Amino acid sequence: MTAKIIDGKKIAAEIRASVKRETALLKEKGITPGLAVVLVGDDPASKVYVGQKEKGCLEAGFASFLHKLPGTATQKELLALIDQLNGDGAVHGILVQLPLPPQIDPDTILAAIKPEKDVDGFHPVNMGRLVAGLPASEPCTPKGIMRLLKSTGIPLAGKNAVVVGRSNIVGKPVALMLLAESATVTVCHSKTEDLAGHVRRADILVAAVGRPRFITADMVKEGAVVIDVGINRLDEGLVGDVDFGPASEKASWITPVPGGVGPMTIAMLLENTLEQAKKLVK
Repeated sequence: MTAKIIDGKKIAAEIRASVKRETALLKEKGITPGLAVVLVGDDPASKVYVGQKEKGCLEAGFASFLHKLPGTATQKELLALIDQLNGDGAVHGILVQLPLPPQIDPDTILAAIKPEKDVDGFHPVNMGRLVAGLPASEPCTPKGIMRLLKSTGIPLAGKNAVVVGRSNIVGKPVALMLLAESATVTVCHSKTEDLAGHVRRADILVAAVGRPRFITADMVKEGAVVIDVGINRLDEGLVGDVDFGPASEKASWITPVPGGVGPMTIAMLLENTLEQAKKLVK
C-alpha cells in the first residue's frame, strides 16, 4: 500500500479563497474583519510567522494591525496594549505571538484577551468550552488537523485515534476534538509505557512531539491515517515527527512535511477571525 497524500497546501488555499469571498460580502455590509497581531522582541522565527499572518490578512481583504514591542517591554505594558485592543471595535481578533520574553507570563497575557477576540483559541474560557463540547473559538492547528482528517472522507466515529504529544497547543485540544467526533482517543507522552504498542493500534495517528522521525514505519498500523504535526529543522531540510517514506508504504493517508499541517494554521486563524466579524451582522 502507498498512502495518498493529504495536501494541506491545496486545502488551505481553498479555505483562504472562501474566506476572501466571504470577506468581500461582509465588506458590502460595512464590516471589515480586523486582526491585531502583537510581537514582543526580535525572535527570528516569530518575525517570520508574524509576516506570514500579515500577508494572509492582506490577501483575504482583512484589516491588519501589527503591534511591535521591544524585548524589554514589561508585562504591564503588554497588558495595557491588550486592554486597548479589547476595546477597539475595528479589531475582531487578537493574537499575541509566542514565545514571550521571560519577564512576561504567557498565561496571564492569554487570559487578558477577551474570549470573543481570542482567535488563537487559547483563552481558558475557550478551552473550557471545548472540554464541555460547547461552541468555541478552536485552536488553529488542531482545527486544521480536523479539517485535513475530514478531507479524506473517512468516518472518525468508532476509530482508534492515538495522539502522541500532550501540549496545550496541539495534543490536548485535538484529543478533545477527536473525542467530539466519537473517536476512541488515547493520548501518549514521554511517560507512556509501551508507546509503540499504543501507536500500532491507531486507525488515526496524530504525531506532535517535536522529535524528527520519532514515529517509525514499524509503529504504523496498515491502513492508518497519519497526521504529522512536527516541523524539525535538520541539515537536510524540514522533516516531520514521522519517518515519512517508509510510513507512507503502510498508511492509507498521510500528511507531508512541509505542505501538510503547516499551511492550515494560518487558514484557520483567518477563518476564526472572519467568524468573529460575522457575529456583528444583524
